[in-house]
Amino acid sequence: MESTIKFDYFRGMEGEQYTFYRIPKVLFTAECFRSLSCEAKVLYGLLLDRMGLSIKNRWFDEEDRVYIIFTVEELAELLNCGTQKVVRLLKELDVKSGIGLIEKKRLGLGKPNVIYVKNFMIQELTRAEKQD
Repeated sequence: MESTIKFDYFRGMEGEQYTFYRIPKVLFTAECFRSLSCEAKVLYGLLLDRMGLSIKNRWFDEEDRVYIIFTVEELAELLNCGTQKVVRLLKELDVKSGIGLIEKKRLGLGKPNVIYVKNFMIQELTRAEKQD
């Protein structure tokens, strides 16, 4: 007679123990990302995670680009730091003042910014193609 294994149910928040933020390995290994702080790399991982939610909710602009909405206050709470630090980390990632992994678009007074999380792998391929 075969014995059966008794498995228990996930209860409450136990299912959360198997959810992780993913940070692309290339951010730590590629020379072009060496200047980014570790905190900015973690922030990029949080933004990538939020992008998955945007895709589920079909948040695409008129050019079919995925965008996210993540307030500075939400990010400060997640990163356990002040809002000024989050602003500095976002600047590290921004296309205007940093490496170019994100692009922010203002929606207007009192509204949160829209953030476009850029695909760094496509950018790298484009650079490589230009060198050929």
